[in-house]
Amino acid sequence: MECFSQDRDEVVLVFAQARGKNNYYKPFYIKATLRPDFSGLLFPDKVQRARSNSVDLFQTLTGPAGEERAVIDVRSFLNERCLAIILEGGFSLLFKFFGNRPNLLAFRGNHVTELFNQQLLTDRQLLFDSFDRPIDQSYEAYERAGFDYRKLFPTFGKVVNNWLEDRFAENRQLSAKDKWAIIQDVLRQLEQPRYYLTRLDHKLTLSLLPIGHIVQEFADPIEATNRFFVSFNSLSTFEHEKANWFRIFEKRQKRAKAQIEASMERLIAREEGPSHEEMGHILMANLHEIPQLPGQQSPERLTLYDFYRDQPVTLKLKPDLNPQKNAENFYRKAKNEKLEEQYLTDQIATREAELERIDQHKTNLETIRTLKDLRRYVKQHNLSSERTDGGAGSVSGGLDQLFKEVTVDSFRILIGRNAKNNDLLTQKYAYKDDLWLHARDVSGSHVIVKYQAGKAFPKNVIERAAELAAWYSKRRTDSLCPVIVTPKKFVRKPKGLAEGQVIVEKEDVVLVTPKGE
Repeated sequence: MECFSQDRDEVVLVFAQARGKNNYYKPFYIKATLRPDFSGLLFPDKVQRARSNSVDLFQTLTGPAGEERAVIDVRSFLNERCLAIILEGGFSLLFKFFGNRPNLLAFRGNHVTELFNQQLLTDRQLLFDSFDRPIDQSYEAYERAGFDYRKLFPTFGKVVNNWLEDRFAENRQLSAKDKWAIIQDVLRQLEQPRYYLTRLDHKLTLSLLPIGHIVQEFADPIEATNRFFVSFNSLSTFEHEKANWFRIFEKRQKRAKAQIEASMERLIAREEGPSHEEMGHILMANLHEIPQLPGQQSPERLTLYDFYRDQPVTLKLKPDLNPQKNAENFYRKAKNEKLEEQYLTDQIATREAELERIDQHKTNLETIRTLKDLRRYVKQHNLSSERTDGGAGSVSGGLDQLFKEVTVDSFRILIGRNAKNNDLLTQKYAYKDDLWLHARDVSGSHVIVKYQAGKAFPKNVIERAAELAAWYSKRRTDSLCPVIVTPKKFVRKPKGLAEGQVIVEKEDVVLVTPKGE
């Protein structure tokens, strides 16, 4: 009957069995909120249209009196977050709930005729018959996917994934077939669901599974949707900000614990075999045992007597170096080994102290009751300079989302997305006084710290940028990564080099632990 908007991110659809002289007969309302941070539907009993600041939409679908288009079906889509209202005459309205790009689209046949959010230009290219995504969801496909169920069920989302991971964590000895049986049980629950208004990770959530702190349970989906929509959008700014800080702290806690565990494993692994210094001593003590090979100065592998442990040990050598040079190589690595050991020990102590600070922050947040006090606490403890979804610095798309962007202490850090994007960042968007970083001796993202006139680059900013360069490289899983740091003016790209390749004429190197956003 009618479609209008009286808010930038809100659209109202009005259906009815008939149009009366002054009112609709048995009206049915849908109010859709389509914001990047929240998209959902509300089914109110009544919507009062404002006399001003209201605009009609999708008028080709509503039609004049007596020519309204009847609803003939409502449908969902295979493995996609969409709902469509099918109208007679080949028309349809499709709600697209894609992450931070939700929209409402009008189709005639297979093609888009109108958009609610005109800024999402690529939505005009969407085809109605492309929304169904048939996916082989058999056990054989599960095997082919390396037992990664997320590849088979892309619409599970955070709630269902959390539920499954919790079930898997209850028994670490589960076989792949055991996990598959749990997945099938979850699918049965999703097909015949109850509806739960719950708090998950300090966030109000509508779930089809009993997870988190359950506030209320529903049998009727419309009732559940309405309660969630109203409850979520009525949360105060204070509640949103406080919950967000809890999520940030818990994510940082999880990351710090993982880094402690990785550093401990690295230290333990170092004790299980000979150190590089010991390998150098063993090689030098057994020089007379090393055979001479034609065309090689040293064999690639050599088994010698380990007098430290009274047993044989196999050393891996560089065949293009003689035994003495190979020993020198072991001694050089031994120096780095000692540096790494000290670094890992310091990292463990730093992360343990960070965990204590986070625990204290969480305890203090529990007692805060007003937005003013919350923001004062954040400012006093300089939490905003560390704020992120998973690292120090705030994260955004940056430069129209050409590059990943992180901000640390007001310094912008730009990160290339691939080889071609790296060239664009370094050659077009970086200037001579900017700082350029890259993981040493491996492929990875170019990282740029933008220069600020009259300001030196702070040590913590350089370290954070180096951590990001290490993370977005082939050394992501290493406990320690060397990263090149140099002004952009010392980076050049001669003709003929492949995409992403450059020559660095002058460099410093820092050792950091890879850490993402």
